[in-house]
Amino acid sequence: MPNREDSLNHAAIVYNPVKVPLERVRRAVEAQELALGWEKTRWYATSSDDSGRAAAFHAVSTRPSVVIIAGGDGTVRTVTEAVVDSGIPIALLPFGTGNLLARNLGLPLTNIGASVRTAFALTTRRVDTAIAEFEDEDGARSAHRFLVMAGIGLDAEMATNTNALVKKHLGWFAYVSPIARSIFANRLFTMHYRVDDGPAKSTHAHTVIVGNCGTLTGNMLLLPGAVVDDGQLDVIVFRPKNWFGWTKIGTRLTTQGIANLSRFGRSLVQFNGDIQALPYGKGAAFEARFEVPHVVQLDGDSFGHIISARISVRPSTLEVCVDGSKG
Repeated sequence: MPNREDSLNHAAIVYNPVKVPLERVRRAVEAQELALGWEKTRWYATSSDDSGRAAAFHAVSTRPSVVIIAGGDGTVRTVTEAVVDSGIPIALLPFGTGNLLARNLGLPLTNIGASVRTAFALTTRRVDTAIAEFEDEDGARSAHRFLVMAGIGLDAEMATNTNALVKKHLGWFAYVSPIARSIFANRLFTMHYRVDDGPAKSTHAHTVIVGNCGTLTGNMLLLPGAVVDDGQLDVIVFRPKNWFGWTKIGTRLTTQGIANLSRFGRSLVQFNGDIQALPYGKGAAFEARFEVPHVVQLDGDSFGHIISARISVRPSTLEVCVDGSKG
């Protein structure tokens, strides 16, 4: 990686023009360029046609010292697919609804100046990524990289059906109505699955999430054991049989959210046993097949209906700029 004092350094910014207050970001970037003697930053707007894939490859081709991603988790996921094998670190300027990767890395969520300073400092942390391999009902196969979570069931339906304009104005509250409808219906599906080389199992599930990160918006701790650089994926299955099961799930998630406010509380959560309605698992790979096609999402983006999935971790494959003052 080039030394940050090298005058040949330059940053590349891939940004979502719909979400990003461009002039505010430009001012913060220019201040860092001037302070550190970097060349002018190069800017690449994402396109709705490919969610930023082409912009990301253009950015990488200039061999910048850092690729700064200004947008939400979906933009981060798309850009990472282009950056991950380049050896170039990424930095996050969060402008999405969840900003879950930034949240789980303890990065600033609303302070543009602090986010830009973190990007130009080039203090990095290696994190895991994951590959999701899908098969649809016609037998077509595809593979995609993600960083935060893959979801099937309610999680995927929210990603697919919640209006983007509503999310922009209401944020996390945009999901209240689809959550309520899904809980009321409590439709379960049959899933045959395996974690690593363990025994094949079957279950009736409402929602399945495979995650590399554990904390959601509102400080909700969904996956207490998830660590972004532990070389493992965490699996949670929502399988309530009735309203009492949903009550247990709600109580557990609320308790974990409160505990997540402190380091001591987070350590206590690790000792909580599973409840029947909400079992957890952990491994390097998760495979599942469904009796009927189901919608799947990766980092908030829908990938249509699938009948099978294999999700596996790729340890320490991405460098992310972090706040070096936090040790």
